[in-house]
Amino acid sequence: MYLSLGARKWFLSILLISTLCLGSVASSFAADTGLKMLHGHVPSVVTNLAPAGDLDPAQSLTLAIGLSLRDPKGLDDFLAQVYDPASPAYRQYLTPGQFTEKFGPTTNDYSSVLTFAKQHNLTVTGIHNNRMLVDVSGSVSNIQGAFHIHMRVYHHPTEARDFFAPDTDPSVDSSLPIADVSGLNNYVRPHPKSIRSDSHSHSSVTPHTGSGSGGTYAGGDFRAAYFPGVALSGAGQTLGLLEFDGFYASDLASYETKTGTPAVPIQTVLLDRYSGTPTTGSDSGNPEVSLDIEVAMAMAPGLSSIVVFEAGPRGHANDILNAMAASNQVKQLSSSWGWSGGPSTTTDNIFKEMAAQGQSFFNAAGDSDAFTSGSSSVNGVDNSSLDTTPSSSPYITQVGGTTLTTTGPGGAWSSEKVWNWGLTDGSYVGTCGGISSYYSIPSWQAGVSMNANGGSATHRNVPDVALTADNIFVTYGNGTSDSFGGTSCAAPLWAATAAMINQQALSNGNSTIGFINPAIYGIGGGAAYGSSFHDITTGNNTWSSSPSSFYAVTGYDLCTGWGTPAGDGLINALAGVPITNTNTNTTVVGIQSLVQNGGFETGDFTDWTLVGDTVNGMNIFDAVESISADPGVVHSGLYGSALGDNRLATLSQTLATTPGQTYLLSFWLDNLAAASVQQFLVNWNSDTLFDMTNPPAFSWTNLQFVVIATGSNTVLQFGAENDVSYFGLDDISVIPIPTVAFQGAAALSNGGFSLSWNTATGLNYQVQYTTDLSQSAWANLGSPVLGTGSTLSISDTNATAASPRRFYRLILTP
Repeated sequence: MYLSLGARKWFLSILLISTLCLGSVASSFAADTGLKMLHGHVPSVVTNLAPAGDLDPAQSLTLAIGLSLRDPKGLDDFLAQVYDPASPAYRQYLTPGQFTEKFGPTTNDYSSVLTFAKQHNLTVTGIHNNRMLVDVSGSVSNIQGAFHIHMRVYHHPTEARDFFAPDTDPSVDSSLPIADVSGLNNYVRPHPKSIRSDSHSHSSVTPHTGSGSGGTYAGGDFRAAYFPGVALSGAGQTLGLLEFDGFYASDLASYETKTGTPAVPIQTVLLDRYSGTPTTGSDSGNPEVSLDIEVAMAMAPGLSSIVVFEAGPRGHANDILNAMAASNQVKQLSSSWGWSGGPSTTTDNIFKEMAAQGQSFFNAAGDSDAFTSGSSSVNGVDNSSLDTTPSSSPYITQVGGTTLTTTGPGGAWSSEKVWNWGLTDGSYVGTCGGISSYYSIPSWQAGVSMNANGGSATHRNVPDVALTADNIFVTYGNGTSDSFGGTSCAAPLWAATAAMINQQALSNGNSTIGFINPAIYGIGGGAAYGSSFHDITTGNNTWSSSPSSFYAVTGYDLCTGWGTPAGDGLINALAGVPITNTNTNTTVVGIQSLVQNGGFETGDFTDWTLVGDTVNGMNIFDAVESISADPGVVHSGLYGSALGDNRLATLSQTLATTPGQTYLLSFWLDNLAAASVQQFLVNWNSDTLFDMTNPPAFSWTNLQFVVIATGSNTVLQFGAENDVSYFGLDDISVIPIPTVAFQGAAALSNGGFSLSWNTATGLNYQVQYTTDLSQSAWANLGSPVLGTGSTLSISDTNATAASPRRFYRLILTP
């Protein structure tokens, strides 16, 4: 049976929802177990305001309902292991599907929330594969009944508008796994953390040593200052940006022309019914979006693409964050916006998922100088009524700002101080930093002395790192250019830095760096600190309500964290130094997949050749589908391929290979339904590696094959026929495997040997030994070992006592 594209979308959507709703959830509502209150949804200002009236009961609102995790402690334990270099699980990340099955809400939990929405006449507008969110829309009247609240209208105390908010925090049945609800008030709108410089009083003390207009920093200035002589460019990496507004492509083209920055492909992911059209006017967020894209591609001009996740001014932050987590191939993410309502359990859970999947998230700490003490204070980082979310979260990297001085346009780093403009146009402006009253101090921060910097030994301190936040050239507004400041400049610069670090990590056969805080705090307390960071020791972020906190000091401080990147010292500390081939004394660089568009993230079959595809009117047989249209064919990222013709069709790509080189072919495959006429095969040139007929339905499965190239061009070919449904094929890679080579000398200790070989991450190796090379038999030494880095080390204890001599070898195993 074949369906048209539109029919397929409808069929899958209904199938997914009906599957989630299977089984009775009546037990959740059978007994009156009482209500639980979901705290933090009423702006504190409401207690001092008289309502101007009731919100129109017929008005429609959109909400994002967050669900609780099934095993939050297990997730915390997993994250502690995956970021502990001494753990066997170090950097052994999960896929989105694995995360959901281990830690996400259960299907029964998700069904109960969907049923709850239906019972209260709320329309489900979005479901999520990790089951952490349910998007709904409904009338104010129905929302009030569902959450036991009364929606009021108030005159905004500082802005020329009205806002709505509930009169009390929402309540739901205590058995429902609902953690929080986004969208119940609009007191604070998402706010960009950037400020146009203009001719403010600070301009006379800001260095103007860049190559942009008026001495602003632009294009290659950032790389010249922080990564002089570094060839890494972020090649092979994709960077994601969280945005509440749109951009003009013409502005990006103008920036590229004016600054000499290479063009980086831009992809957009539109969320929460946002059209992507930039807003206009004095409160437009378009300058922020342009700024983020421009500085990211300036720092990492070799990026494969920048993905802009846009939800518009009325979008929900959790919807954007969840889309970023689902796009697991985007390993470095950035936000330059603040919003209200935090700290939020659901937001933190999404950040934890990103960390579990090896994604790095950088957040602009803020631009209002030092955070004051207390969750309800005038500038409290945990004040749910302010736009400070998520600047205290310990599950992401918080980025402060500096004022940079270079030796001249395109010149080297000269000096740096804390970014602080002081009183500017009636507000205090400078990098935020401070102490959370909500989050306890994380384990990786607990070892830092807070005696000199005014920090806390018991609660989370921010920021963690910093980068340039002053005198930045930006093109925006469909033809305008100006100078900007703000920690919003620093966060995407750090995300671009992570792209370069990940480029080197992967070239070394290592995993991506993921959540970097445990690593950078380890660097900060060790001998590599001086070669990894510029330690910012000049300046402060004090202001009238915080006259004595905080000041820059030697080492970690609450203005710029550990400081700014200091070239390849930081890259090597986080990614590992490049591997040297001991036989040829050459450096191995750029180990990346030979397959182009292996994740189909172009949204089509670019770089592939499809032969034998049947075209029958509107019927779709073999196609690339998006995660929103057809989640069954997307293993990670935004797109995947569906292969399901009624005859054997082939999808192939010719790879540039090295004769005699060994490669690892890896791909992910699923089969939505069993049928009598199904076949899936894989060919490496003329060799058939895999041929499967009429399999049962199965979920995403990773298939790997070790192959050898016999020529300089090798054809990788997939063949598929699926008469009733289709196979999902995604994340195809072909990566060269370093030749197994012995490293160094064998060390004799206590009657045994310690040996090391160079290896590749993700492959299984077996150490074997023999006492007589004239015999063909080899004995296994222990069990197969999974390669987790560039080196595998083993010890064979009591070897000399067991036999007079031993010969060792390392082989690949399935």
